[in-house]
Amino acid sequence: MKEMNEKKQCPIMCSCLYFTSNKLNRILNKMAEEEFIKTGLSPSHALTLMNINRQAGLSQKELSEIMNIKPSTTTRFIDKLEGSGLVERKLEGKLSYLYPTSKGIDLQTEIDKCWEGLNKRYSEILGHEEGIKLTKAIDKAATELEKNI
Repeated sequence: MKEMNEKKQCPIMCSCLYFTSNKLNRILNKMAEEEFIKTGLSPSHALTLMNINRQAGLSQKELSEIMNIKPSTTTRFIDKLEGSGLVERKLEGKLSYLYPTSKGIDLQTEIDKCWEGLNKRYSEILGHEEGIKLTKAIDKAATELEKNI
């Protein structure tokens, strides 16, 4: 029954970038959450911390631009990381600058291992070169689409 449903849906679903990209996102998100569980952070929070660890003193606005997320989302991520003692904000006038704490810096090694684990998992399934090509193609498509919305 499942196989028959997949066959009926595939011509429509498999030819739609919206649905196929969402399907890919759900699968990768599940894999990423499984990898990052050992950090106690979601993949998005880990990526946020990684950016702050690598560029201490970023403003929240700069971080939003780097991660291509809304400022309100950045604020929620920073609130969570600050509440966990991984990041601190330093206010200068109206701007807020972000710095990792020693606890946040110490977590970076584990975060790097998780990113490597995720990359290894999907590379073993897709093939290393295919994973690289797919990543580049998706980034190129996203960049082109973003220019026109």
